[in-house]
Order: sequence, then structure tokens, then C-alpha cells
Amino acid sequence: MKTTKWLAVVCMVAAVSGCATQGQVDANPDDPWESYNRKVFAFNDTLDRYALKPIAQGYDYVAPEPVQTGVGNFFSNLGEIGTTVNSVLQWKWVNAGVASGRFVINSILGIGGLLDPASRMGLVEREEDFGQTLATWGVAEGPYVVLPVLGGRTLRHTSGLPVDWYTDPVTYVEEDSVRYGLRFLDLIDTRAGLLDREKLIRGDRYSFIRDAYLQHRRYEVNDGETGRDPFASGDFGDDFEYDEDAFAD
Repeated sequence: MKTTKWLAVVCMVAAVSGCATQGQVDANPDDPWESYNRKVFAFNDTLDRYALKPIAQGYDYVAPEPVQTGVGNFFSNLGEIGTTVNSVLQWKWVNAGVASGRFVINSILGIGGLLDPASRMGLVEREEDFGQTLATWGVAEGPYVVLPVLGGRTLRHTSGLPVDWYTDPVTYVEEDSVRYGLRFLDLIDTRAGLLDREKLIRGDRYSFIRDAYLQHRRYEVNDGETGRDPFASGDFGDDFEYDEDAFAD
């Protein structure tokens, strides 16, 4: 697990050393390492196409919707611990209270987090991670970088990954088979939840996913002050324009 926890840091260093000299005159200012990122994206996309997506499709087929909802609720409930910690670090005391309240209520009344009675009580979930904490502390967003397996993130978001892992209760499960099983279940459940959203992707797949991620991430960092959340609305594709001819070759 130590190797896994620090994978993001290793990949970040590799990206910096491997791409610092690959500047392009017309490069996207948010994505100066695009040449490198596209290669890693192609690797991730192949892995997804032949492994993760088929498994997620099978999971989506055999697992009833209530089961998938329960799995999602369970991992979201565990995430309330990290949200509480990061809310305190950002001096967001109201959200810290909401997150801790949600965890207690859902853990007790929600059968270990499988149900979400806290939402019905008006305690609305608002996730916070260490990348958002770094933003509050004034750390710049940094370039967009695509990590093997982990996918695309800003450099600031990447830097916060080790802390996010340490605030995740799954990290402290002693039995390796149980810990890895939980990680895998979370990954597959998350991937299954994205199956329908793939229909919204238009034009160049890499650019679309990058721009959608950056808009959503900035929405989260600014607590929604930058406008509508494209992922929550379900039609984030309307906000992006692509020159498909530029990728025709």
C-alpha cells in the first residue's frame, strides 16, 4: 500500500522531468504537457476498454439498482471523515458539522452507511478533499496531468492524494484481501456510474474529458461560485466546443 499511496507523487515527478522540455507554441495553457498526457490517456483508455469497463458493465447488469445505491452510499459515508478533516483545515465549520453529523447518522441509522437518512433530514453532502484545502491555502492549481490508472488531475489535486488516502478509513483495514477488495469494489461501482455519461462525450475524447474535469474541479474548489456544476446538471457537454477536424488525422 505504501507504493500505491505514493504512486501519484512518483507520476508527478515523472511528468515534470519528462515533459518540461516539450513546450508547444499553441499548447493549451491548462495543459502544457498535452503530448505526454495523451500517451498516458491512451494507455488508460485501453486498460478501461478491455478490463474496467467490461467488469463495470457486468456489475451494472447483475447488481440491482438498490444494491448499487447502497454500495455508493457506503463509500460516500466513509468519505465524510475526509470531508470533516478538510473542512476543519479550511475553517468551514458548518460543513465540518454537517459532514460529521452525516457520518454518525448514516453509520447508525443507515445500517453502516448503506442508507442515507441524513439527506432526508436536510444534511446535504458537500465533499472536500486535500486538493481543495491546498487551494484554500493559496496553492496554485498547476498544470493538468494524466496519471497512469488514476487518470487526469490538476497538479494541486495530485499533490493532495497522499493525504486523501491517509484520511480514508479503508487504508487502515489490516486484512489485505479485504482492503484490496473494498478498493476494487469502489472503483468498479464508480466506473459503472459513469457508463451512461459516456453518451455525452463528443468530438475529441481526450479534450472533452479534460475540459469537463477542469470545469467541474473549479466548481468544487470555488464552492459553486463559478456557476452551474456541469456534472450535476447532466448536460455538461453543452459548455464545450471542439474542432473535430483538428483530430481527423
